[in-house]
Amino acid sequence: MQCPKCKTHPLRPTKIEPGLSAMGCLSCEGAMISLLGYRDWVESQGEVVAEADCPNTASAVSEDNDTKTAMTCPKCSRLMTKYLISGAHNNRIDLCSFCDEAWLDHGEWALLKVLELSHQMPKVFTDAWQRKARKEVTENLKINRLQSLVGEEDTERAIELKAWLKDHPNKAALLQFMGSD
Repeated sequence: MQCPKCKTHPLRPTKIEPGLSAMGCLSCEGAMISLLGYRDWVESQGEVVAEADCPNTASAVSEDNDTKTAMTCPKCSRLMTKYLISGAHNNRIDLCSFCDEAWLDHGEWALLKVLELSHQMPKVFTDAWQRKARKEVTENLKINRLQSLVGEEDTERAIELKAWLKDHPNKAALLQFMGSD
């Protein structure tokens, strides 16, 4: 099998974690994981240690290596679907739903570990997760736009005010008062 990202380098057997096999590319350092093998690995793990505390995982996270275009599955040549990992990161996991294989670009396994998702990766492929991630992206875009208009300090104050108003019993009256000038 050829690497779906590089297209010219062969995939070779590798280990992402002890007991978790994958087919990896030596050139781009991406890896193809069988979700069947992944599920067996998760079941064999037992109780999971808090992954965010693991050393050197945060430094390995990279958003620059994520594939931007659609990839074809190296097994069946069908298009793989991209799934957003988190609204705070641009990384996406590519999934072949026909072969049940996931492609992780370099650094995406480390990102899953930092986000404490390495033992829950299939959650990322659900509609509910994707809706949540898209909502986070939209909220981050709104905050970034506001920040470019009014600055960081005023944006922080606006976020605090929004949180205070969110469930306030007199929210409508307060908003009416603020908009009355």
